[in-house]
Amino acid sequence: MAPLEKIDKPAPATPAPKNNVPLVFVSLMLGMLLVSLGQTIFATALPTVVGELGGVDQMSWVITAFLLAQAIGLPIYGKLGDQIGRKPLFIFALSMYLVGSVIGALGQSIWVIIAARA
Repeated sequence: MAPLEKIDKPAPATPAPKNNVPLVFVSLMLGMLLVSLGQTIFATALPTVVGELGGVDQMSWVITAFLLAQAIGLPIYGKLGDQIGRKPLFIFALSMYLVGSVIGALGQSIWVIIAARA
């Protein structure tokens, strides 16, 4: 009798790596849309809101606080993104933006709006 030849089974195919690029791209674009809509709506309503609160002389601070916080936060978020990951940081940043928007919408003085925008 001839020895039985061992039949080699093909190795199970490893699953292809997931391609998350479209999901990541759509998520980033939705985040940018959220911020852009917020800025557009706020810029339209700002003169009326500031006039109602009597803080016309502080109106420039509302915009400056937002831009200053962005300029300071960008390198910090970049470093934190490298250390703890970008996904949790992105979710945290969107959450903070929403909380700041709600606080700004409920603000009864110009200084609360400035702090919320920052």
